[in-house]
Amino acid sequence: MSNSQPEPLSRIPQVWGKIPPRNKNFTGRADLLARLREGMGGRVTAVLPHALHGLGGVGKTHMAVEYAHRYQSDYDLVWWIPADQPVLVRSSLASLAPRLGLPSASVSGVEEAANAVLEALRRGEPYRDWLLIFDNADEPEELSDILPQGPGHVLITSRNHRWAGVVDAVPIDVFTRRESVEFLTRRVPRAITPEDADRLAEELGDLPLALEQAGALQAETGIAVSEYLRLLTQQTSHLLSQGKPSEYPASMTAAWALSVASLEEKLPEALDLLRYCAFFGPEPIPRDAFSRVVPGLSKQLSDLIADPIRLGRAIGELGRFALARLDIPARTLQVHRLIQALVRDELQESEQERLRHEVHLLLANYTPQTPGDASNWDIYLNALGHLGPAGVAKCQAPVVRELALNMISFLYASSDYLSAQTFVQSFIEEWSSTSGADQDDVLTLKVELGNLLRELGQYDEAADHDLETHQAAEKALGRDHDTTLRALRGRAADLRASGDFQQAHELDEETLRRFESKFGKHHWNTWRAVNSVALDHGLKSDYVNARTLLEGVIRGIRASDSPPDPASYLNIYTGLARAVRLSGDFSEACDLGEDAYAYGVERLGPEHAWTLRTGKDLSIAWRRAGDYDRALELADEIHQRYVRTFGLEHPDTLAAATCLANIRRTIGQFQEALVLADDTVRRYPRVYTREHPYFHACAGNLALLRRITGDPEVARKIDEDALAGLELKLGRNHHYSLTVAINLASDLADVGEVEAAYRLCSGTLRRLRALLGDDHPTSLSAAANTVAHLRALGRDEEAAELSVGIEEGYRRTLTLDHPDAQVFLEGRRLDADFDPPPI
Repeated sequence: MSNSQPEPLSRIPQVWGKIPPRNKNFTGRADLLARLREGMGGRVTAVLPHALHGLGGVGKTHMAVEYAHRYQSDYDLVWWIPADQPVLVRSSLASLAPRLGLPSASVSGVEEAANAVLEALRRGEPYRDWLLIFDNADEPEELSDILPQGPGHVLITSRNHRWAGVVDAVPIDVFTRRESVEFLTRRVPRAITPEDADRLAEELGDLPLALEQAGALQAETGIAVSEYLRLLTQQTSHLLSQGKPSEYPASMTAAWALSVASLEEKLPEALDLLRYCAFFGPEPIPRDAFSRVVPGLSKQLSDLIADPIRLGRAIGELGRFALARLDIPARTLQVHRLIQALVRDELQESEQERLRHEVHLLLANYTPQTPGDASNWDIYLNALGHLGPAGVAKCQAPVVRELALNMISFLYASSDYLSAQTFVQSFIEEWSSTSGADQDDVLTLKVELGNLLRELGQYDEAADHDLETHQAAEKALGRDHDTTLRALRGRAADLRASGDFQQAHELDEETLRRFESKFGKHHWNTWRAVNSVALDHGLKSDYVNARTLLEGVIRGIRASDSPPDPASYLNIYTGLARAVRLSGDFSEACDLGEDAYAYGVERLGPEHAWTLRTGKDLSIAWRRAGDYDRALELADEIHQRYVRTFGLEHPDTLAAATCLANIRRTIGQFQEALVLADDTVRRYPRVYTREHPYFHACAGNLALLRRITGDPEVARKIDEDALAGLELKLGRNHHYSLTVAINLASDLADVGEVEAAYRLCSGTLRRLRALLGDDHPTSLSAAANTVAHLRALGRDEEAAELSVGIEEGYRRTLTLDHPDAQVFLEGRRLDADFDPPPI
């Protein structure tokens, strides 16, 4: 069974990513490769071991590598994904994004980039012929929602036989004897006879990884087969007499022990390096992790790192003895998980703890101190797969805990909220058991968890969690500790999410006073607190104060020497654009929104969660200003991204759906808008309560669509209920309540109750002028509708008198060319709608 070379390539893949180097000694498996290729007609194929019942070393990964190299000419895209940790799967998928013409994870966030990749693969754009390899995917359930669909191929390697019940399975056993002999004679040419190879294969049980170890040792040392067999027999007997773990094949353990003994004799520092590698994860280890001597490292490792020639030779020896796989272009080394386990098992527990801690220090040194900087995100992704296997959560060293906190900040900043939540919860559990539940780092993590729960739309859970966290922080750390104040700000956000805008405002004012007292006016903590207070003002219809506060913050940031925080700046800048829009200055809001959106695209990427929020607000501003084409295009794009990333019932998705429904109604797509608005209103109580102002205000949008599609009685009932709910929660003199009242008046007019419509609309006009001013667009809409109601009542003289002021108001503000002004001049009624701001 020879290893025939592939035919000359007619083409090479356009994208070739993270595929391990080809094993030049790959032998046999021709029938399995053929079966695998045939099985690809079923699109998803799993490569499973057969006789070893989950043991490593049978050659699953090598076969997947060989398949990728041998059949690369059949594909335009080939991509390798380590799959033993769920968090790595999405990160690896996300790293494919730029190759598909999509924004990278460093600018869009891991979650959004991964979902965009899956969608592109499903469509087959830009490549239909693609191959994705998921290596070491041991739990089918963890990949069920992320296996790509579409025209390409998926290959899975796993030790778990349950894949056979999910996809087409090609079981892999140890080598046949013929394959073993062929492998050894290829691995050690001219130095081993077929007879000796047969004897060696017999002793090693035909296990490919053990054969690779034996072949590498013979190639490096020239040891005679008879001597190797003698030592192997002695070593196996010794290992078995010592009761070595039964989950490792004795042949593999013995072969590994002989390789290690020879390596120690030839270059002891290479064995030292291997021991450190055993405490990283089984994923590729960046060589830069061994780039600098840091406090806490042993003298042996410090000396090795300080000498680049010795370090390079040590890494090279690990490759030559087949104890590590080297990827020269990627500058990584990777140790098989079985070899890692064998190395660890040879060490005393105290030595294991020492080496593990030094690996923690290496990882802490490798990752930069600015996790919010997108240019550093690739480094954090390289380190991510090692945190769990290395046991970083168990380390109490301050520098290592800082690494953990920075990793959470990176995951949050890159919008990978689910991965961040997983890590935060594991860190909290471990740190609480060692340091106590009320220790500063633990409470810091708990604040982060509250933020993540809100980002994921889990408002009730966040509120309960944040109340407990704040109380604990205030008791353990004091009222004015940074962590306590951040927890207090989180509680205010929870109150906004519950619809209690007044209490949220009071809490945010208190938080701002304490932040300002501690940090001064020109500090990011204070600026963020001001932003929260401005948001509260906006939610209470006080747009002038919101605008004034945010203008001051933007001036302060631009005049300050404080290090930039792009996400916080974008949040504040977007808040200013929103306040300007809600104040009625639509043109200025467009100017600000366009600049804010461009900033978000440049600094955070077009798919980042904060950029998407900015884009949604820009779409609303364009709609208000009358630029309907751009508003529709952006609203549709933003909504699709939210659905893909967060699902249908995330608060941001609901806000994007409301925005899209409003622009569709505005341009006359009534039925499409009605279906979307109805679906959104049905979903709102699953995120917020039925008493929340957003639910009632969005119900008002639905009522508006019911009326214009021919059902004014239903619209009236919905609006009456919505207005009652808003008055109960916010009072009558609130922008949301008055918006619904305008529409309710139109409902009354359409069912023939014109006098009631006039009274309601004229009273609403008086309230709006007192709240927002005579020239605010909502006030002008109420005035225009009052004119229409007067004319319907035959009171033309009063209508004409009122019309003069309205026309002048439109001329001063939106201009007479604005669609609202045109509707007024034609004598028709205007409709008012609502867009929920972020909480």
